[in-house]
Amino acid sequence: MSGVWQLRRRDDGRVLADLVVTGADFPWLYARVDERAGLDEVRPFFAEELRLLERLDEDVGAWERAHDGVAAAVALRSPDDVDVPEFLIHLDGDEAWWRWSGGP
Repeated sequence: MSGVWQLRRRDDGRVLADLVVTGADFPWLYARVDERAGLDEVRPFFAEELRLLERLDEDVGAWERAHDGVAAAVALRSPDDVDVPEFLIHLDGDEAWWRWSGGP
């Protein structure tokens, strides 16, 4: 699925970034992050998740907690204006990549 996805704050629905799809390698989508106000507030969640992902073999539980922190902080909205119920997203600088299930 191409197009522009949105990263939103889960608590108030504010758009934090437009995710402009640049490529796909099933099941992953890759995007350029067009940042909006407020993204810096959640960047630490993404940084911690990526840091722990690199050490996944050492402590899966720590990574799962970090991923849960990301999922609690943000929602992912498809180009069809539908929030996807389950997703795994990584954000590093102006790049994002994710996979999802349960829609759209």
